[in-house]
This record gives sequence, C-alpha cells and structure tokens, in this order.
Amino acid sequence: MFTGIVAEQGSVVSLDVSADQTSAVLVFNAPTTGQDLGLGGSIAVNGVCLTATSIDRGRIAVDVMGETLLRTTTGSLVPGSAVNLERCVPAAGRLDGHVVQGHVDGIGTLLERENQGAWHRLRFGLPTRLARYAAEKGSITVDGVSLTVSAVSPVSAPDPWFEVGLIPTTLQETNLGLKRTGDSVNLEMDVLAKYAERLMSFMLPAWQSPNTQSIPIQKPAVQKPASPPAIAEPQP
Repeated sequence: MFTGIVAEQGSVVSLDVSADQTSAVLVFNAPTTGQDLGLGGSIAVNGVCLTATSIDRGRIAVDVMGETLLRTTTGSLVPGSAVNLERCVPAAGRLDGHVVQGHVDGIGTLLERENQGAWHRLRFGLPTRLARYAAEKGSITVDGVSLTVSAVSPVSAPDPWFEVGLIPTTLQETNLGLKRTGDSVNLEMDVLAKYAERLMSFMLPAWQSPNTQSIPIQKPAVQKPASPPAIAEPQP
C-alpha cells in the first residue's frame, strides 16, 4: 500500500516493449528511493505499483505486463521522462496522504492549467465510468500524487472533469509541475468508494450492473396478531 506522498522524481532510462505489445521492461534511475529497495520489493512509478526485478547502483528494472500497458501511461514513457516514485508504506508508518493501492483505474487528460500565483489550478478530464468516484473535498491520486479534489463537473456533464490545486512543493517535487495541456496522467480513485459501491451492488437491485448478480434482501416475516375470540351475545 502507498500514501500518494512522492519520495523523489526518477528518470526513465529505457522502455523495451515486446513485439506483441503484451509486456515490457522498464528501467529507471531512483538514486534515493532505491537505496534500501530489495529484489521483489514494491515501488510506485507514476502511481503504478511495480516489482523490482533488478537493482544496480540506483538503477531499477521492473516488468510491466500488458494489462498495465493498456490501463496506464507507462507505455508512453521515453528515455528522460520524469516519473514520480514512492516506496510502499511500512505498517507502522504515517498515512500522510490517503490509502493508495497503486492500481490505476484509468487515464485522465490535463484540460486547463491556471497560475494562481503561489499555487496552480489544474483541471483534468476523466473517463465517464470514473466520474462518480470523484467527490469535492475527496481524495484522488494523479500520477501517484495524493491530492484533494477542489471542484467537480455536474452529474449531467457529458465530458466529466475534476480540479485540484497544487502548492509550490508539489509543483517542484513531482512531475505534475511539468504537465502541459493535453498531457495524460494515471488516475486512481478512492478505493473506499469503490468497495462501498461494490458492496451495495449486491444488496440493492437498483444499483445492480448488467454483469452483476444481486443477492435479494430477505425481509423478516411479520406475523399478524391473532384475532381476539368472539364473545357470544347474551340471549334474551
């Protein structure tokens, strides 16, 4: 598990994609983050949880499977690309950001960027299927960075979006400071919201998706009280 607090920016050395596009090997420099990382250890690269398969003096190699290439921006990395890096949080560590799994839900696009002086306002477009998980003042992970949603599009908007504000530290210490309009980013929505929706889909038929079989709620049987015995009328 991660927290979305980026430790450093690494730089891509190479990305070798297989001929059939179903796998790749990513190599990147991680001078600080990789110091105590062992083989088989987890590291988040732009918010994608990956496993170290080779470590050599701060240079780390990881295997990337086809599913990751399809669902994330990893396949578009080139030598020199800046990547946000974070080690998994220890069980006794501080949760400075929010609960982040490193499991990217989809790809967003930077729509607007506005310099507010000390901070920047960024608006991202996101897939319609993910819009329901973006809530004002809620948490979201953008390229591995834990951020607070400051505004969201109306429910009826055909092209949903959300906004975040970046303070100077985030602009300097992460690759979000380098993003330009039109750039793509990895998005991970709040896992608590996803689990809550999944649980409710099994309980409430109205929430049921076409591919989900709901479990009907069994209402307790209500036993009607017995009618009082009839009282015979006195005979005249």
